[in-house]
Amino acid sequence: MPAWKTWTALGLVYVVWGSTYLAIAYVVESFPPLLAGFLRFSVASILLLTFLLVRRPRALRASARQWLGAAGIGVLLLLLGNGAVTVAEERGLPSGLAALLVAGVPLYVALVRAVTRDRPAGRTVAGVLIGFVGLGVLLLPGTRPSGVSFGPAGLVLIGSFCWSVGSVASTRISLPSDPLVTTLGEMVGGSIGFLVSGLAFGERLPTSHVSTASLLGLGYLVVFGSIVAFTAYSWLLGTAPVSTVATYAYVNPVVAVVLGAVFRGEGLTVTSVVGGLITVVAVVVVVSQEGGGQRFESAEPSAAPIAVPTTTMRTQ
Repeated sequence: MPAWKTWTALGLVYVVWGSTYLAIAYVVESFPPLLAGFLRFSVASILLLTFLLVRRPRALRASARQWLGAAGIGVLLLLLGNGAVTVAEERGLPSGLAALLVAGVPLYVALVRAVTRDRPAGRTVAGVLIGFVGLGVLLLPGTRPSGVSFGPAGLVLIGSFCWSVGSVASTRISLPSDPLVTTLGEMVGGSIGFLVSGLAFGERLPTSHVSTASLLGLGYLVVFGSIVAFTAYSWLLGTAPVSTVATYAYVNPVVAVVLGAVFRGEGLTVTSVVGGLITVVAVVVVVSQEGGGQRFESAEPSAAPIAVPTTTMRTQ
């Protein structure tokens, strides 16, 4: 396989998934966070369903148990994981800081796997411990803008843990054999969860005063965040070594921080830079130890897909 194809696909995953945090920040300027998630994933699921009906209709044949399993994983990953990030950014958390907090997902996955079944290697344990030090530094006073409480940051941590639980669970339950069909089931489950939650919390879609930036951000999340990058990622899963594919886990936060600073003027304190660097280094340690030489067991998307060799990271 030509190297340029691999690097083109990696570039898409690096930039597009890293930029979804910035896009979310623009979307929630006009749209309520939960119903924005409903719009995003419902439209993406319709586009994906259309593609499958035209190109691979037989792939849609899955059991009710498999469809329900995918929908349940979608609730964990999309509603609780991605939704937490969307709500946190709507409440003022900078997109770059949100990305740095989400960077700890591979650490949570390693922890969940250790608790439920697997005995981690010593290097993995060290990486997890280092990573939690980095996350602790990111939560120190002074890393958030004045006026932004601990609540949004804590919400991202909870959402990231739910994402990790869903990531591990997706490798242990029956799901449709076709990754795109699993993706569709996840998006449908997540969309329903977003709609029910948004209405329950009294959210309503705006009927006027929707900014152009919000509309463009929503379209970007649907087309590029949920379709284009996932296609590139799915292709990488079958052609590139896991150690190469997994590099997106620590490149995405860097892209998100840079874009947040350039387009929204999100400043970084010394504390947040130090905490981010510690977290990213820990993720490198865990991903290199857990993913080295292995193939992915499964892959399903959210905003992006999930990949689970022994450690998992998704974009938002």
